[in-house]
Amino acid sequence: MAGPEPITPGRLLSALQWRYATQRFDPSRPIPAAAWSAILESLRLAPSGFGLQPWRIVSVESPALRRALSAASWNQPQVLEAPRLLVLCRRDRVESLDVERLIALARGQRAISDEEAARWRAGLASFVESGAATDQWAARQVYLALGVLVAAAAVLGVDACPLEGIDPPAYDRELGLAGTGYQTVVAVALGYRAAGDPAATADKLRFPEAEVFTRA
Repeated sequence: MAGPEPITPGRLLSALQWRYATQRFDPSRPIPAAAWSAILESLRLAPSGFGLQPWRIVSVESPALRRALSAASWNQPQVLEAPRLLVLCRRDRVESLDVERLIALARGQRAISDEEAARWRAGLASFVESGAATDQWAARQVYLALGVLVAAAAVLGVDACPLEGIDPPAYDRELGLAGTGYQTVVAVALGYRAAGDPAATADKLRFPEAEVFTRA
């Protein structure tokens, strides 16, 4: 498969300089269908450890549900104002069934042999058997997907605001996640910044290169 035509370094950095955690959205300006489809696909293509993809993404479409989630988000305006709201959920425990789903996918797309499937099972057995530790691992994988989502949105000129200031158990209740094997990690509001959002013109606060990078 041929690689894509790369965007220029300047364009990439310009998009990342432009983005910020949008505080106020313009609810009258929807995300175009093609851009929204690409944003969702960026999440589906996000990397994860072992390729297990231990997440479920909920796109909140119901206005009534938005209102309920707003109350579970300390009434942050983004939850109601943004044209789109996603909730990123993790697997509450990675199990052998998850490995078998991945192997079935690989059999369908790559036609892997029985011997290769057995190596996958053996390689993941100790990890899956670790049990409780996999919930924290799964949450970290969700943040890998979140990073891809925020960067992809910026390149497309779409504003985003990750929302950790939420009540995850309340989100779980409102989204009906009990018994599904998934739990809320973080929400993301997406759309276009409101003209009056004061955060849009604030200087981006980042530590200098010498305080961020170490050469070993």
